[in-house]
Amino acid sequence: MKNILFILFFITGFNTAFANDGWLNILNEGGNNKGIKCTEAIQNAIEKASKNGGGTIFFPAGEYLTGALKLKSNITIHLDSGALLKFSDNFDDYLPYVEMRYEGLVMKSFSPLFYAKDAENITITGRGVIDGQGKAWWNEVYRIETAKGPIPETKYQKMWTEQNKGIVYEPYYKRTIDKHFFRPSFFQAYGCKNILIEGVTFQNSPFWTINPEFCDNVTVTGISIFNPHSPNTDGINPSSCTNVHISNCHISVGDDCITIKSGRDADGRKYGKATENVTITNCTMLSGHGGVVIGSEMSGGIKKVTISNCVFDGTDRGIRIKSARGRGGVVEDIRVDNIVMKNIKEEAIILDLFYDKDNAAEPVTERTPTFRNIHISNVTGGNVNKAGVVRGISEMPIQNISFSNINMDGKEGFTVITATDIEFHDVKVNASVGSSFKIADAKNLILDNVGSSTPIKGVPVIKIDNASNIMINNNFPFNATDVFIEADGKETKNIFLKNNVFNNVNTVLKKGKDLDKKAITE
Repeated sequence: MKNILFILFFITGFNTAFANDGWLNILNEGGNNKGIKCTEAIQNAIEKASKNGGGTIFFPAGEYLTGALKLKSNITIHLDSGALLKFSDNFDDYLPYVEMRYEGLVMKSFSPLFYAKDAENITITGRGVIDGQGKAWWNEVYRIETAKGPIPETKYQKMWTEQNKGIVYEPYYKRTIDKHFFRPSFFQAYGCKNILIEGVTFQNSPFWTINPEFCDNVTVTGISIFNPHSPNTDGINPSSCTNVHISNCHISVGDDCITIKSGRDADGRKYGKATENVTITNCTMLSGHGGVVIGSEMSGGIKKVTISNCVFDGTDRGIRIKSARGRGGVVEDIRVDNIVMKNIKEEAIILDLFYDKDNAAEPVTERTPTFRNIHISNVTGGNVNKAGVVRGISEMPIQNISFSNINMDGKEGFTVITATDIEFHDVKVNASVGSSFKIADAKNLILDNVGSSTPIKGVPVIKIDNASNIMINNNFPFNATDVFIEADGKETKNIFLKNNVFNNVNTVLKKGKDLDKKAITE
């Protein structure tokens, strides 16, 4: 009897302690795990914990249904293994509109599924699954986009127009604005600090999945994100954030897997908040438009970023840095290292200042985007469509870029256009079509120990057109090579060949008709 009393006392004491240590079991707070909507119970539990200084809202195994949730400071959402938290597909459950950021523009629109503003110490953790049930949102976008002619506006579109009078945007973005319908992010913390998202699985996001905006000290680790083929369902998108840590994540989505952003055009420059001090490591990316992407909304600037120890398998692109005239902002001090890519449908690596529009040169102003000080090393790529593209704009060439210890097998090689201070060290590109390296309208390049293990008869390994100040050195083609270099263009000059061994090359240099006789020094 004494033993029984002791056990009962222990259990009762444990439960009392558990109930008072800041953990709120949602089943004891009016919620249910039968899939019946319990938004009010969950939000009340959050408010209750917040009034007590913070706490953990605990979801045991079972199925839950909720509308938008507003997180507060010092709140943890913890989903136990076997817990499935579904978000309603009724748009009314995301009203009233709140201040949020959509694709780099601050506006009022639907509340994100998880939303926090000006809060701190926010955590979502556990081994459960969170489902955004995004299909209803995707279908509404498709309905609006595919309409053949004018259609009546919904109450949500009318509300958006009423609450966003005077919003400023560039003409090219008019098509998006004219929808007057902007899906919510799955998780958007706005102006918050100390955020941790760990362990859980997110799926079927209406729009971007993890989207901190104007936040400091953000950690996302050990999560999985699964979004099917669907519009703009990016994985992890920190925007105008500082001190961001992304690690050990598994991502397969309908758009970019991880994207770093900082605002769009004049609106982004108005806030002027860069995303900086970012680490991305030990992640795997499968389906997605890009593995790790910077831009295109980068008007506030992006700097001090490291990307390492990642695998991209089946994404459209690998490393992608993109912007365009009119965005402004500076992308600088980026390091990419130790990446394996496979089955890349487009470019394995691309730095492009002509994203989404091709417009005329303009004077250098705050509208002019800048890419500089970007260094990529130790990359292996197999079955890629294009090894890489570097394409700047005439008024602001891409500058100070290096590629080191790169091995690529694919259809096309590297193309460098309108760039300066570009270096290739120990780069091997086995292209099946065209040259491994194509250089045009560029200057100040080093091609050091570069080449192809599968040179193509009649096709130069390196093709130069209107480029200057180039050092081609330390090259020793192991395999029989028909043409190593082809150079042409009236602006081509100061090309130096030093310390090369061309015993296996039939034609070291093929000269074009417009090449100056003094352009190359052998």
